[in-house]
Amino acid sequence: MLDMLNDLLWGKVLLVLLVGVGIGFTVASRFVQFRYFGEMFRILGSGQAFKRNKHGHLSSFQALVLSVAGRVGGGNIAGVAVAITLGGPGAIFWMWLVGLMGMATSFLECTLAQTYKEAEGDGTYRGGPAYYIVKGLGKQWRWLAAFYSVLLLLTFGFAFTALQSYAVATSFGDAFGVPVLYSGIALAMLVGLIIFGGIKRIARISEVLVPFMAVSYIAIALLVIAMNITEIPGVIVLIVKSAFGLEPLIGGGIGAAIMMGLKRGLFSNEAGLGSAPNVAAVAYVPHPANQGIVQAFSVFIDTVIICSATAFVILLSGAYDPTVGAGVEGIALTQAALADHVGEWGRTFVSLALLLFAFSTILYNYYLGENSLNFFSRDNQNLFNAFRVAIVLLVCWGATTDLGTVFGFADVTMGLLAVVNLIALIMLFKCGLRILKDFDGQRRQGIKQPIFDANQHPDLDLDPKAWELEPEEAEALKQRLEGVPAK
Repeated sequence: MLDMLNDLLWGKVLLVLLVGVGIGFTVASRFVQFRYFGEMFRILGSGQAFKRNKHGHLSSFQALVLSVAGRVGGGNIAGVAVAITLGGPGAIFWMWLVGLMGMATSFLECTLAQTYKEAEGDGTYRGGPAYYIVKGLGKQWRWLAAFYSVLLLLTFGFAFTALQSYAVATSFGDAFGVPVLYSGIALAMLVGLIIFGGIKRIARISEVLVPFMAVSYIAIALLVIAMNITEIPGVIVLIVKSAFGLEPLIGGGIGAAIMMGLKRGLFSNEAGLGSAPNVAAVAYVPHPANQGIVQAFSVFIDTVIICSATAFVILLSGAYDPTVGAGVEGIALTQAALADHVGEWGRTFVSLALLLFAFSTILYNYYLGENSLNFFSRDNQNLFNAFRVAIVLLVCWGATTDLGTVFGFADVTMGLLAVVNLIALIMLFKCGLRILKDFDGQRRQGIKQPIFDANQHPDLDLDPKAWELEPEEAEALKQRLEGVPAK
């Protein structure tokens, strides 16, 4: 049953929806992910990205690293290896395509999440697909928002948390011979110490951990590429030819390459799932499009940079023979590939990298689960504490359990998540373009940092407290409305 549902969702329904929304918004937005690619660096290089307002809301940068913490996980190490094993090297080409189109999808969903976010009494924001479904589509769609929230809790709060723990425990067992129970207990204790501190503590940990782990992993991949620089053109040709079925002995042909690239690409970068918008909504930004641009960049980091790093490490190694497939699969293939390049310490490095990736992803998954519960009950601390205890226990259980069925279940619920969110994005397509048009218009006027005036959009039913401007931004907006030349 799970296999049949997966084939239907990933082989037909999501292929149409993902490609349709990604290409559709790319064209309708005049290629927003490429037009504002330089803006991604400008925003992150300016003080604005690190700014927190008087209420202590998360900065745009903190929201970025928290979403990267979720996007960058086992999918970048084990998932890429699985994609190559089952779909051949051509799966990487389709992962790239999913990533580039996913940048536009991520811009749309994260911009909508910012637009419809709600202010909480404790100095934080809440938002995400459940919120923009109810506020953007109307209360008659609350059932769809509730269905999405349940799927989010099951997929990220429970299934993916167990899967990340399983990946860490098995990797440590392979590299160091550590019993999976011990790995699970240690990981559960670390997770428990952090998640009881709430979203702000999670963000502070991620702000340090994520850049360190991403840069370290990319650095070792660049070392491998430099060691094999003359073979890079051949690997790229292999990827492209395999993607279009021109290498008949590789993988499962063009169909397997497309399906694995689509599935593993979405699993890795999560564009269209609606998971990242839950995090994008918590940041303080002067305009919703700001966070949309930043979140589009996080998809680029995940798929085009980090997934490519893993792919090149594998395809340049002797651990994978493209004519007969791999002798090992998943995380073990990535470990064997790096060990082939740099020696046995490569296995240890991959295990440590996976530990950091999976640890940050578990924190991210916890927050998504908490946000889904918050949609149903905002002030029930007993419910949230029970969920935190459940996460700690789940980390232990996941480390010691064969999760073959859980993998299949997670693929189905992830597919349903994407279907619900993508349908909502199609229905809110015009709203996303409207917010982007507001941003584009201010940029054409010479305003370097556009400011969103919620009062100009009374029909959108926005939370006025969520869009209270800082004094200097309110003054800049006042001057603009009075016709003072833009600075």
